[in-house]
Amino acid sequence: PLALGLYTVNAVYGDTITMPCRLEVPDGLMFGKWKYEMPNGSPVFIAFRSSTKKNVQYDDVPDYKDRLSLSENYTLSIRNARISDEKRFVCMLVTEDDVSEEPTIVKVFKQPSQPEILHQADFLETEKLQMLGECVARDSYPEGNVTWYKNGRVLQPVEEVVVINLQKIVNKSTGLFTMTSSLQYMPTKQDANAKFSCVVTYYGPSGQKTIQSEPVVFDVHYPTEKVTIQVLSQSSTIKEGDNITLKCSGNGNPPPQEFLFYIPGEAEGIRSSDTYIMTDVKRNATGEYKCSLTDKSMMDSTTITVHYLDLQLTPSGEVTKQIGEALPVSCTISSSRNATVFWIKDNTRMQTSPSFSSLQYQDAGNYICETTLQEVEGLKKSKTLKLIVEGKPQIKMTKKTNTNKMSKTIICHVEGFPKPAVQWTVTGSGSIINKAKETKYVNGKFSSKIVIAPEENVTLTCIAENELERTVTSLNVSAISIPEYDEPEDRNDDNSEKVNDQAKLIVGIVVGLLLAALVAGVVYWLYVKKSKTASKHVDKDLGNIEENKKLEENNHKSET
Repeated sequence: PLALGLYTVNAVYGDTITMPCRLEVPDGLMFGKWKYEMPNGSPVFIAFRSSTKKNVQYDDVPDYKDRLSLSENYTLSIRNARISDEKRFVCMLVTEDDVSEEPTIVKVFKQPSQPEILHQADFLETEKLQMLGECVARDSYPEGNVTWYKNGRVLQPVEEVVVINLQKIVNKSTGLFTMTSSLQYMPTKQDANAKFSCVVTYYGPSGQKTIQSEPVVFDVHYPTEKVTIQVLSQSSTIKEGDNITLKCSGNGNPPPQEFLFYIPGEAEGIRSSDTYIMTDVKRNATGEYKCSLTDKSMMDSTTITVHYLDLQLTPSGEVTKQIGEALPVSCTISSSRNATVFWIKDNTRMQTSPSFSSLQYQDAGNYICETTLQEVEGLKKSKTLKLIVEGKPQIKMTKKTNTNKMSKTIICHVEGFPKPAVQWTVTGSGSIINKAKETKYVNGKFSSKIVIAPEENVTLTCIAENELERTVTSLNVSAISIPEYDEPEDRNDDNSEKVNDQAKLIVGIVVGLLLAALVAGVVYWLYVKKSKTASKHVDKDLGNIEENKKLEENNHKSET
């Protein structure tokens, strides 16, 4: 490279400067020398080399002591380059007849340290011009320049908004420059989270270069412009017994730490931190809730609905009624929104609500009226009715001859609650028969059965007794040798219906036959009436004959 038409060597601060002698070695060369020129033009010789004796001599120049090296081709090297080495050096080749000179310009460059932003502001306030910080880049040569950036864009000076001041200080001992650029800045709310940085531009051996600082984010303070109230809850709905946490927040920075909360039923606002907690809320907590800053400015509101569910079962608990009685049952619901109601009897869901106009034993059981509030998690109520249907013992006895003709089965059909105790006795001896077998007690009914083979006519007595009454019924049973008609046992409802249908059919046939007989009788009566006059005398004779026959029959019966 050439500087002003002269050969220039660019060196890095601290490295070795190498300057070749750019002259052709002439014939008859006696020696070569290097010198540099003072600012006033006077020369200072620093190195000598003889071409004949091959010896090298260095002049006593303090700045270059132990730093010089002169090679055989007269190339001069200077170790540990300094800023003071920026000079005009001259190579001289001397013969007996001539002295040749060739100058070289030395330029030294030093890269500055990475810039740092020092003396940073703790925070920035909007609408206020304040010192943001200082960008410092040290030990540069030649001097560099500093530029400020925000979010990657250059910050240009703007009066009372962006004020930049650059100072450059040189170290007299080293000749290196330190650049300090201060930035005064008036931030806006949008500068929250903005990245500020600075860049130093400097010159190196290969041209212009830049180094950037680490970005810095400042806490920007700005006033609250809006207040927001929230309901913090684990569920989307609130029910009686829940806890409610109200949170009030402002969009300023730093955010407000205290607020006024306005609760339904309270005349004045309640001063609190940013949260207000209500525990075990009731339905009367439903209403509009507000919060504001402590100066009562900037208010926000929200509406809270506390859902509730009431269930009233009449009657409830344990209820004892007599068979055949009526029992009205009602399950009344009061809720904050539509509720679903269903009934369960003995762990089985019922299709309809229970209603009892005439209680039966099968109506007894545990009834649960249960209700839930749709879309309100965990809101469920239920009440229980334990219905007991009592009845005095009722007895019906039946008998039948077994197919083997060797025994008879006597059955005592019993109804009642509490379950009656059954005893059998034989009239006369009064002994208790212990070989009876009982069926399963279902819906207040069961039966006790015995099998006997009586040698003579006997009377069996069935005694059924519970806490309400003692009932006794007897049945005459013929000896096993005397045939008797079987009596059917109780049948189930399906068989009863079939029997009823058959009975209705038989009654219809009988009525039809009676009507036919009546018509035939009327026809016969008309016929007899017509022929009555003509056969009057014949009838009289016949009547005498009939009377005689009747007398004979009566006499025969009397004899017999």
